[in-house]
Amino acid sequence: MPRIAERDTMKLLLAGDPEPVETVNLAGDSAIFLTCEHAGRAVPSVLGDLGVASDEMDRHIAYDVGAEGLSHALSERLGSALVLQRYSRLVIDCNRPFEADDCVVLRSDGTRVPANVDLAESDRVRRYSEIHEPLHDAITAALDERQAAGRPTVLVSVHSFTPVMRSTGAVRDFELGLLYNRDGRFARNLAEAFAEANPDASVRLNEPYVVDDRSDYTIPVHGEKRGLPHVLIEVRNDLIKDARGQQEWADRLAEPLRRATDMLKETTDGR
Repeated sequence: MPRIAERDTMKLLLAGDPEPVETVNLAGDSAIFLTCEHAGRAVPSVLGDLGVASDEMDRHIAYDVGAEGLSHALSERLGSALVLQRYSRLVIDCNRPFEADDCVVLRSDGTRVPANVDLAESDRVRRYSEIHEPLHDAITAALDERQAAGRPTVLVSVHSFTPVMRSTGAVRDFELGLLYNRDGRFARNLAEAFAEANPDASVRLNEPYVVDDRSDYTIPVHGEKRGLPHVLIEVRNDLIKDARGQQEWADRLAEPLRRATDMLKETTDGR
């Protein structure tokens, strides 16, 4: 990633702006380690409203609707550590590598983001260094500490998806997607455990998206490179748009997550 020139002392985040990272229960004893990269929709004060209408900031383009509440509810039920990111993905997408075109998106699901058009490289770097890097530094530090203590870890990245894409009309008529790239161990275990516990809900592997090195960051960097079992969870956002739905889906997911973790251990012990 390019660096900002030393003489450039401008800051993106000023006094009064939220800290980019929130950590919850880092000492939690669960093997499951939760992240939520698109939890928030804050915008640094110097960027105003990004030129985006306020009602657009309520849409999935600005953040993963319901993912923050679901992540907190899962952390409570599982006794899991959780690391969240508070800024809108329209400022910087914290689940993209710096080189990805949509790390700073120009248009999302039909909505133009004027503040991101003709963005200077130094401003792109500033967003990355002040928001993206602190999140992943916090995840790295927590995982390093767990590794040093010999603690088992399963990485679970929590997201949500929209039922209908406005720009294309694409309909997603299932409830839960479980995503992975090179290592599908945990995702397949979780799909099996979830389907058994929730026969009324549909779960699909690698839908509505796929994970790869170009379009994702957390799973490739913190999961695959460390050799940790992992999954990226996508819950349809109309199901978790309010507190009631978030609590319900935390209940639906908590026991399958425990069971999928136990299945990994059973497989290892049986070798």
